[in-house]
Amino acid sequence: MKYLKFLIALLFPIVLQAQSQKFFNVVGKDIVAPNGKPIVLKGTNLGNWLIPEGYMFKFKDVSSPRMINQVFTELIGPDKTAAFWQKYLTNYITKEDIHYLKSSGMNSIRIPFHYKLFTTESYLGTNNANRGFELLDRVIKWCKEEDLPVILDMHCAPGGQTGDNIDDSDGYPFLFENEASQKLTISIWKKIAAHYKNEPTIIGYDLLNEPIAHYFDTKKLNPYLEPLYKAITAAVRTVDKNHLIFLGGAQWDSNFKIFNRPFDSKLVYTFHKYWTATTQDVIQEYLDFSNKYNVPIYVGETGENNDKWIFEFRTLMEKHNISWHFWPYKKMDAKAGIVSFPVPEHYNLIIKYADQPKNSFADLRKYAPTDRVLMETALNNLLEQCKFQNCYTNNGYLKGLGLKEGK
Repeated sequence: MKYLKFLIALLFPIVLQAQSQKFFNVVGKDIVAPNGKPIVLKGTNLGNWLIPEGYMFKFKDVSSPRMINQVFTELIGPDKTAAFWQKYLTNYITKEDIHYLKSSGMNSIRIPFHYKLFTTESYLGTNNANRGFELLDRVIKWCKEEDLPVILDMHCAPGGQTGDNIDDSDGYPFLFENEASQKLTISIWKKIAAHYKNEPTIIGYDLLNEPIAHYFDTKKLNPYLEPLYKAITAAVRTVDKNHLIFLGGAQWDSNFKIFNRPFDSKLVYTFHKYWTATTQDVIQEYLDFSNKYNVPIYVGETGENNDKWIFEFRTLMEKHNISWHFWPYKKMDAKAGIVSFPVPEHYNLIIKYADQPKNSFADLRKYAPTDRVLMETALNNLLEQCKFQNCYTNNGYLKGLGLKEGK
């Protein structure tokens, strides 16, 4: 018995170490891969999939998922709109897309999701509280097969963390002043963490995308952010001690002044940058933060620019060993992205209707399409065009990212 106890004591640390090496880790300023070696994450975001965005549908003011859904409902009715979204979720990101991303030279991706996918609230035509796991499990399985690990990003949180179209909110970051929304956010993250606690294909959890837009009283709202991060992290750690936690700064993930000393051993601090210069002074404050606290920093979103800018900013990141996921992977008829697909036939009619201001039911009748079947045809055409087989690559953009050109 004494020998058995000795053997268990001897083997337990080895087993524990082997378990921890299955997952990504943090060592000083480095993100460390499961093989024990530092890694610079390089990849893209699956934007416009689980969270449709108006500008990627070519709309001007119709910007958030609920607004897009409303336009489609006005055009073809609620039942056909629900059917559209089910096909959209199936067609927009497929196994072929994931295989392509890996073959291009990426080593990881970031997946934005909406909290409603984990509740009974109606979203994209359904209200099944398990549909978030059904969708994520499917894509994570493909990623596992391709050895393409993922970061899960709560892009839309209960109550709204940003207060703009990107969080599908009601125009204000109510999350930070509403206890019920905070409790729901914490419970969803705990549920996600419990589900994926033993999944090594998951790198970690990006808790809140771009919290607290600059339009609001930031002096009032910013102090709420880190305490909420701590509460979410504490809940996650009760069920999952394996995965990394990604914390975005306030004001579009740009303001790190809201952070104090790191409160967890597996934190990565994430910033986003769009339409800035590509010089070091743009990122110096983040480098200083990384040096001060000896923690990794990571740019979770950037891009939406010309090929020259893409190359210059990407090389700046790599010069400082900063991981990056450029935004987004796929867009309709656009050069600022990895792949694109043509505007579907008759889709201009959808755009025309969406961009027409409608303030009353009289307006709805006034601008109603004379041929709703044509509207349905246009949306069905979009479902076909967005399939990977109908997409083409933006080779200049890929070259700027240092990735393999072509399909």
